[in-house]
Amino acid sequence: MGGCSSKPAPAAPPSGGGGATDGGPAKATESRNIEGDLERGRREEERKIKMLLLGAGESGKSTIFKQMRVLYGTERSDDDLRMYGVVARSNIVVATRKLCSHLRNLGLEEELDRESRENEDLEEGDHSSMTSRQAYDELMAYLVDNTATASAQDPTAGGASENGRKDWVGQSPRAGLAANNDAKQFLAHHESIRILWQSNTMKQVWAKRSAVNIIDSHKEYLNDIPRIASLDYKPTTQDVLIARVRTTQVVMERYRIQGTEFEMYDVGGQRSERRKWIDCFDQVTAVIFVAALSEYDQTLAEAKRSNRMVESLELFRSVCNNRAFMNTSILLFLNKKDLFAEKILSSDIAAQLPFSDYAGPTQDFDQGVFYFMQKFKDCLIDDEVNDAFIHVTCATDTNNMAFVLDSTSTIIKNENLKRSGFLGAD
Repeated sequence: MGGCSSKPAPAAPPSGGGGATDGGPAKATESRNIEGDLERGRREEERKIKMLLLGAGESGKSTIFKQMRVLYGTERSDDDLRMYGVVARSNIVVATRKLCSHLRNLGLEEELDRESRENEDLEEGDHSSMTSRQAYDELMAYLVDNTATASAQDPTAGGASENGRKDWVGQSPRAGLAANNDAKQFLAHHESIRILWQSNTMKQVWAKRSAVNIIDSHKEYLNDIPRIASLDYKPTTQDVLIARVRTTQVVMERYRIQGTEFEMYDVGGQRSERRKWIDCFDQVTAVIFVAALSEYDQTLAEAKRSNRMVESLELFRSVCNNRAFMNTSILLFLNKKDLFAEKILSSDIAAQLPFSDYAGPTQDFDQGVFYFMQKFKDCLIDDEVNDAFIHVTCATDTNNMAFVLDSTSTIIKNENLKRSGFLGAD
């Protein structure tokens, strides 16, 4: 070790002199104030609620995350809305690609031809210059097979301006290159998408959509194409809620609800994203596990042979029995109840191999919900399950989520106070 030179230290001042002292009433008061501030900070930190949203991909976690902002946060900026406008248009193109490919795979092109001829003969249907078959051929060439010529594929052909008026949404770097390109394609081909969507043949394809993993709520977009294609289009709250943007990083937002600080974390649900979950496990107050009821007959986007509901059950079991959450409240949101109610009318639960033990009546919403609720309860080691911790939800319904999140926040706050010693445990 190297040495260093130093000068002799000066003599200390006499004890009765004018030098500074370490004692005195002022110093003691300052010390007490610091200790008080630290104690208050510690108590505030203990009372702060850290909520973690977990679940498989496309279960509705991000929609719940967005609902928290709708209910408790600030309004979205125009920059946010432009990003979601691009995403909404892109989501329509993604759904259209899947539906067109599925129509071909189902062998329904002849059915589409027949429908187009009948409409022409009867002069019924959409009185436009394009038949549903012509619309389909255009979309296959531009969006699916990419067989159209390069010059014809110029997305600006659809017109991003009109009489000097610019499209309000425009482009958004935040949405990403692929989404922006798809949004341009939407503007170029939105009329063809609308015509094909309104055909009876496409209704048959939609009824069998579970095979191609289309986001069910995007039916709302497809039913409202003229509005979304308008140059004045500005996304509504509902548009934002159903917009699908894959979560690829941990996102956190803070809220103050009834005097309590909440931190909510949203994470990606796909298998490739779950390795990031561990970074959020520290000091979690509550986990909200989200599972989509409507996905009992669907497979994973990232693993086509894996049933989505089975994946959710296995994931829920691993979360509930994870030692990191031993002292953490875990709430279960059985989401997409509206889509589940619609789907069971045409898709039998017992017809799905993993759920062939379902003995309830077909097309019965309550019995179906009870069956899956019990499946999730069976994942727990502790047989005593408080049903207050289980909610059947529709994440896109703000009124439903207002009630659910209000009761959820109350449960979480009370559980947190018990663990902190501010409330007596039962």
